[in-house]
Amino acid sequence: MTTLATQTAGPQDGTKHAEPTEHEAAAISDVVFDFCGVLIDWQCGAALRGRYPDSLVDRICAPDDPYGFFDYEDRMDHGEALADILPDVRRDHGDDIADIFADYIARYDDSLTRIIPGTESLLKDLKAAGYGVWGLTNWSYETFHFAFDKFPQLKELLDGTVVSGVEKQFKPNAGFYRLALVRFGIADPASSVFFDDTPRNVEGAKSVGMHAFLFDDATHARRELQSLGVRI
Repeated sequence: MTTLATQTAGPQDGTKHAEPTEHEAAAISDVVFDFCGVLIDWQCGAALRGRYPDSLVDRICAPDDPYGFFDYEDRMDHGEALADILPDVRRDHGDDIADIFADYIARYDDSLTRIIPGTESLLKDLKAAGYGVWGLTNWSYETFHFAFDKFPQLKELLDGTVVSGVEKQFKPNAGFYRLALVRFGIADPASSVFFDDTPRNVEGAKSVGMHAFLFDDATHARRELQSLGVRI
């Protein structure tokens, strides 16, 4: 499992961040990325399909999932342990569903299907131009290691990542963004940009003074950064 130091590290390699020019107010120096839906393509069904009936997988992965997988996973993202949640799954939905949920968590790496197209090159270009590049994610401390195990290039490209399950704080709470800004050494929130695929998380970042955009794809993200004067 990725160590806490790796997940929450500050600048690791002495990379110089872009400095504001005389003619730019709060020039952008750092860019912060969500993980699933921004850097990594997460597909719930990919960890289950082929092991369970398609009709059951479709129900589990639907927005109105009757078995509460997303709610239980949110609890893990908030810092609860799987061992503490499984008894609730058994009580609420029976042994079969509880066993499937445990299997889903054990095979979580299968749900991480690929790096979102264009994001790896975007990170590389930002790093090459001298910007700080960071991760901020709602993710369980028990499964986050799968992200870097499967895509080690992300670990190499990011200067550090703050994980909700480790900190027991989470988006869109303002305190979680403020914690990340401190960890990343960003004194002025207006010098940073945040990308997330969930509107409430974008609004949470804006509430603490960060620039923030709803992520669509890497091409649009690049244009949005350029609109703020980011030199990539």
